[in-house]
Amino acid sequence: MFAPLKNDTFLRACLRQPTDHTPVWLMRQAGRYLPEYRATRDKAGSFMGLATNTDYATEVTLQPLERYPLDAAILFSDILTVPDAMGLGLSFQQGEGPKFAKTVRDEAAVAALEVPDMDKLRYVFDAVTSIRRALNGRVPLIGFSGSPWTLACYMVEGGGSDDYRQVKSLMYSRPDLMHRMLDVNARAVAAYLNAQIEAGAQAVMLFDSWGGVLADRAFQQFSLAYSRQVLAAVKTEHDGVRIPRILFTKGGGLWLDEIADAGADVVGLDWTMNLGAARARVGDRVALQGNLDPNVLFAPPEAVRAEARRVLDSFGAHPGHIFNLGHGISQFTPPDSVTALVDEVHSHSRRLRSGL
Repeated sequence: MFAPLKNDTFLRACLRQPTDHTPVWLMRQAGRYLPEYRATRDKAGSFMGLATNTDYATEVTLQPLERYPLDAAILFSDILTVPDAMGLGLSFQQGEGPKFAKTVRDEAAVAALEVPDMDKLRYVFDAVTSIRRALNGRVPLIGFSGSPWTLACYMVEGGGSDDYRQVKSLMYSRPDLMHRMLDVNARAVAAYLNAQIEAGAQAVMLFDSWGGVLADRAFQQFSLAYSRQVLAAVKTEHDGVRIPRILFTKGGGLWLDEIADAGADVVGLDWTMNLGAARARVGDRVALQGNLDPNVLFAPPEAVRAEARRVLDSFGAHPGHIFNLGHGISQFTPPDSVTALVDEVHSHSRRLRSGL
């Protein structure tokens, strides 16, 4: 059904197998910093018009690969597709980010939640299959979802938040309701990721973007426990091929050891962590992904290259590193900065491995 894979460097690094260079891909690599993306979005008319159209989603997923020799593609979609399929009514306002028409803040709203019929997300799975075919074996395709906790934040707040007042109020005042919501989310996310794998995703990533806003103890109870539940239910192989699973918690460095034991093959790190120290802590439990500060890409090309070398040198020539940013790429990033970054990651990591 799909072409043989020509570049499996990313998949091998996920499983801590030797590679001749450090693979690199970027969170939000298909996005507004690329003029070709903006042109396609204008044609689509809106973000959801882009994400729900198989041809457009395929086109924008491949755009960064036409510019840069990246080692993986990631499905173009949004983390909020699952709560949208639960009937919460997702929309994107210009300059305001995602908004839900309905919020989940009381007993009745939580009781009404259920794992959505995956057919409501058929447009995502169709896009996965279309992208995988269009890649023609060039690089692997990563599928993804938001974590149960991160989805809950948006579901309760109704959109993004500066203080997480609504979701934390619910969590502390009615932990029973929060646990019920998180269990529904976890079952939905596991089904969603498994459907992406069946459609053609060769690795999957769980974005716990807001795990780091929690206090210690609350993080373990309300975020990590449900990421574990998802990872325990997601396929580790499909059609006889291993499917690596990545867990990224922004602001999660404090809990690195616990995150490394959550069941993922790869732990994503934000830019606050020292990669060498992190590698020493996790040992051979997991591969690591990260972790350049995205704002480095606003510096001149030589500074970008120097910072890329610093990240690579910190990890060393050991297997099990995927180079990435410590969070998503900014919409204001100069595309030429990414050219310098990808080139330096490939060339310097080859030098490191050859001992030069």
